[in-house]
Amino acid sequence: MRTRGALLREVGGPLEVVDLELDPPGPGELLVGVGATGLCHSDLSVLDGSRVRPLPMVLGHETAGEVLEVGEGGGFAPGDHVVLSFVPACGACRRCAAGRPALCEPGAAANREGALLSGARRLRLPDGTRPHHHLGVSGFAEHVVVSARSATKVPADLPFEVAALFGCAVLTGAGAVLHSARVGPGDVVAVFGLGGVGLAALLAARAAGAARIVAVDLVAGKRELALRLGATDAVAAGPDVVEVVRELTGGGAEKVVDTTGAPAALAQAYAATAPGGTTVTVGLPHPDRELVLPALSLVAEERTLRGSYLGSCVPGRDIPRFIALHRAGLLPVEGLLTGRLALEEVGAGFDRLAGGEAVRQVVVP
Repeated sequence: MRTRGALLREVGGPLEVVDLELDPPGPGELLVGVGATGLCHSDLSVLDGSRVRPLPMVLGHETAGEVLEVGEGGGFAPGDHVVLSFVPACGACRRCAAGRPALCEPGAAANREGALLSGARRLRLPDGTRPHHHLGVSGFAEHVVVSARSATKVPADLPFEVAALFGCAVLTGAGAVLHSARVGPGDVVAVFGLGGVGLAALLAARAAGAARIVAVDLVAGKRELALRLGATDAVAAGPDVVEVVRELTGGGAEKVVDTTGAPAALAQAYAATAPGGTTVTVGLPHPDRELVLPALSLVAEERTLRGSYLGSCVPGRDIPRFIALHRAGLLPVEGLLTGRLALEEVGAGFDRLAGGEAVRQVVVP
């Protein structure tokens, strides 16, 4: 079928909205009409070359839409509404068998190669070139073909622009708080970086009953939004942020989540964590960047430092749970939305994201 998508031909862009031919879904695949796709820093990192991916590529990975056609054994039905996650978990490798689908080995290989889980590429330009898929989704398009292993069925009355956020921002941020940091009632929490993921983490900390939530960011508008969403304190990022957070929290936060993808900020987040506490990072720095920490503190202060990919979530289990929290009023993720864009406006949207002017914009094709 004929569709359109936002294509990246070379690092630095621009993103071009082009006509595409889309092959029908193969076995275990779905054709999905895109309802909405969020703009995320993971897309921006491909645009600026921080994350090396094969090009050309149709970007976008935080997507919700409606199933239009089901390949053999796809397990869904036309009309189903789905949220797409950015790791197509095979369900059979040792990581999936251990309950850690975010680390699926075939899924990671497919994502590195810019292919679907089957190894196929279903996109085609008019000249016959086959663009790569971004994280098995390529959601900046009118239609996508994806592995059914990327999809989770969601209620049909959930607006697409809200549903899309559950595929990345909420899975990553809320998962980091609830699964990786294991925030519970009475905990003192700090969140470094207040983009969509960081603010989702803040909402989850509030839902988990955290007694104090310190929100840290460079941008004043994001700090103000964090206070409206439930942070008890908002602190400007800078060289003195560790001292400020430690003073506010009586010696450091028990649970600290870093979403910045900047090793210097992660080092500050670690330093702002109390002895016996846990520091969780979800950001994706450039592969060449390194982190230097005082090694003695890990033992002498019984510290925990851990990474969290996809929020250490199982999408088929956790997306419905997080949606249930949303419907109960405990995860008001619609508060993260700061703009709605046409497909042709996606480039300008990334300019705003890079400049810190937006939290979560969504493309509605």
